[in-house]
Amino acid sequence: MGPVLIQRVHDHQPARGAVFLVDRLWPRGVRKDDLHLDGWLKDAAPSAELRRWFGHRPERFAEFARRYRAELDARPEAVRPIREAAAEGPVTLLYGAKDTEHNQAVVLREYLTAS
Repeated sequence: MGPVLIQRVHDHQPARGAVFLVDRLWPRGVRKDDLHLDGWLKDAAPSAELRRWFGHRPERFAEFARRYRAELDARPEAVRPIREAAAEGPVTLLYGAKDTEHNQAVVLREYLTAS
């Protein structure tokens, strides 16, 4: 498996390898034609209910991560494109959250690299 990198969509840095947006909602202030994506994986993002509950509150991150991993376990097909791309080389997961330490891409990267 190639490296799984994460990057804020608003940082506008070149991404390595296959590039996937892993937010359920399109990031604010970003035009769709500005991103060169291999896929927008809405189903690999946390459910709307979980996203609302978390609300990007760092004190809820550990429980958010546990619940999000359970959602991922329940729908392995959602991350299949990422796994297939990572078998060929590096993958970059883009996310829109401001917090670079407490977001779904951090959990998703750990989930992918642990299994």
